[in-house]
Formats: sequence, structure tokens, C-alpha cells
Amino acid sequence: MLELTGITAGYDRRAPVVRDAHLSLRPGESVGLLGPSGCGKSTLARVAALLHRPDRGTVAFDGRAVTGFRHRAPRSLRIGVGVVFQQPRLSADPRLRLRDLVAEPLRATGRRNEIGSAVDELAARVGLGADLLARRPHEVSDGQLQRACLARALVLRPRWLVCDEMTAMLDASTTAALVGVVEEYRAETGAGLLAVGHDPVLLARWCDRTTRWDEIVKH
Repeated sequence: MLELTGITAGYDRRAPVVRDAHLSLRPGESVGLLGPSGCGKSTLARVAALLHRPDRGTVAFDGRAVTGFRHRAPRSLRIGVGVVFQQPRLSADPRLRLRDLVAEPLRATGRRNEIGSAVDELAARVGLGADLLARRPHEVSDGQLQRACLARALVLRPRWLVCDEMTAMLDASTTAALVGVVEEYRAETGAGLLAVGHDPVLLARWCDRTTRWDEIVKH
């Protein structure tokens, strides 16, 4: 179980963008978080992914409260959460070829021996051929780069996925393809999904249930 309780967070303690938010996600469940741009849902997603320390509140996995965030979070928790952000160009190192981008988490966790097989398998799954894997971010489209970012998020086989507006910059066919990859992965592994977005139709089709932003925060 992933539980966010009483989360207050932001980048200025005097003016937090998230106030007293509560959200829970069961293993294997897919939850959509629906809200308008700028409401704070991306900040909450970063808290859930252990990438941003809240000012107040608790993040708990399987009943155990998290005490460290970002690099201070236990490795077992960090690698258990895969994240895909809205803007792939802001989350990809422009110096890396796509093959190295996908392999980055394996190198960081000392699993270099898995790179060859894991990257090839995931590249095929997300629709990236060898020619694209040899290119750098500026040499591919947003959709192709987002495919690589999704593969990177899956390469450590996380128990939880946080997709923060993952498809907002993509066309309909690429959106359908990447949602299909996520659902195929979840069917194989039982991973839970938090899908953040502002498209109620997409979230309704994708998720088991959708929660509106104004339902989880204090007014």
C-alpha cells in the first residue's frame, strides 16, 4: 500500500502548493489524479515518488513511514518507484544516447551485466529500434524520447509507477501505445499506478478509479 497522509508541500514553505493532501493506492491498483494545470498535482506526484520532501505529512509504503527523500531514501524504496514526467526533454540528459538513457538506472545500481538484455527487451516493447537507440535526445521526436523515458522507468521493474502527465505532449497513437505498454507491464508484475493528468476521458479509460484534486486536499 502506498499512502500519502496530510501532505503539505511546495518550494516555498510560506506558500505551499499542496495543503493537507490525502491519497492511497493499493498494490495492483491504478488511480487517476485529475486536476487543472497549476493546482499542485505534479508536486504531490514527486512526493509520492520520493523526489520531493514534504513540509508536513507522511508517505508510507506497506505501513512503514518514509524518513528520507531523494538520495536519502532507502535504495529499496527508490528503485521500487518508476517515474515518467510530462516533458521528456527536461528529464533526459542531452548528452546520452537513448540506449544509455534507458540503461542509466541499471548502471546507477551496479547491475551493468543486465544492460544488454534489459535494454533490448524494453526498447522492443516501447517501439524503439536500434537506429533510434543510437541517437541523442535532440535527434528524436518528443514521442520517441518519451518512449525511452518510459523504458527507463521500467528497467528496474518497479512495484509502483507514477506517470505525471506522461501523454500530455503526445499524439493519440503514441498515447495509446505508451498506455498499452504500462498496462502490459502492470498485468505481468501487479504494479500499482498513479496517473496524474487533466484529461478525464483518458484517466477514466486508463484507471480503476479517478480522484479529483479537490477531493483530496484541504480547502
